[in-house]
Amino acid sequence: MYGQFGASAYSQVGVQTSVVDASPHRLIVLLYEGARKALAVARMAVQSNDIQGKGKAISKAIGIIGSGLRDVLDLEAGGEIAQRLDALYAYMNRRLMEATLRMDDTLIIEVDALLANLEDAWKAIGPEVAQPLTAAEV
Repeated sequence: MYGQFGASAYSQVGVQTSVVDASPHRLIVLLYEGARKALAVARMAVQSNDIQGKGKAISKAIGIIGSGLRDVLDLEAGGEIAQRLDALYAYMNRRLMEATLRMDDTLIIEVDALLANLEDAWKAIGPEVAQPLTAAEV
């Protein structure tokens, strides 16, 4: 019992430390990773017919996309790219809302693929290029 609690607490400290020490570029990468992990959990829940687990995991992904990725967009400074990302994030959240109603992981896979493409593109930018950006400019 204590071993599991200790491992969980240690893991949480590691996550908090990586967030505190992260650059704005790294924070976006962490958000993409977190959303994709939540979707992986949702897919496992669908496969095991765990309705509650699926709903909880999809809600987490929706929160990360809506409050983590979408809310930090600066639609004025970011121009057309930010506006397109905003529309894509809104689309992803709509698809995930639909996925909460079904025990079919097709929509979850679709959103995960979109996030994977964005995550890969963001990682390809590299922190040295993205460093001058602030989180509000993303």
